[in-house]
Amino acid sequence: MRKIDMEYLELKKMLAKMSQLSTSMIEDSISSLVERNSELAEDIIKRDDEVDAYDTEIDEFCLKALALYEPKAVDLRFITTALRIIVDLERIGDHCVEISKEVIRLNKIPPVKPYIDLPKMAESASSMVKNSVTAYFEKDIRLAINVIKKDDYIDDLHGQILRELITYIAEDLRKTKGAISLMFITRSLERIADHATNIAEMVYFMVTGKIIKHTVFDDKDIEKLIEEENE
Repeated sequence: MRKIDMEYLELKKMLAKMSQLSTSMIEDSISSLVERNSELAEDIIKRDDEVDAYDTEIDEFCLKALALYEPKAVDLRFITTALRIIVDLERIGDHCVEISKEVIRLNKIPPVKPYIDLPKMAESASSMVKNSVTAYFEKDIRLAINVIKKDDYIDDLHGQILRELITYIAEDLRKTKGAISLMFITRSLERIADHATNIAEMVYFMVTGKIIKHTVFDDKDIEKLIEEENE
């Protein structure tokens, strides 16, 4: 195996670990909310240092690879995409910290409402992050586009939850503090999905060289794009 290939393998391993850490933080942050577990929330906050460490390590690794190996165009896209992905994964970690801080505040007051849609939103956001990174590893543009499409579902849930929380405040002002914390959590989950979408868009560019930011897709568009790339 060429040394450059070994370097790519090491890069993939580090990115996989950073992605797994970020998604575990998403899942655990919502578990800490549902279970009213402040200790778990505090543990998530501490994990952010590990995410930051991966961010620095991968950044230095990629810059070194660019300097040493002078990659060709496709390899250049692979490495520069990794540099962009770690920015989004680091921000996802930051949003999980913000969620955890709100959870700690919420756990000091009575629950505002049963948590039904928030766990669904977190599960979908976590899935989007996992699939966007998998699309990067496998250079899978179909999976990348499906991640982008799923952002609409997250946006719909975000709007639905906000409307419900506003109703709770209108009916009982004593729930204002808790409802506002839940609004912040909902917003953080929506931003996490946006970061997953960013990664998916970068994967599409890495594979095809085409920019698709701010593009709205339906099923026919996906099939057309796949056919174009297979020609």
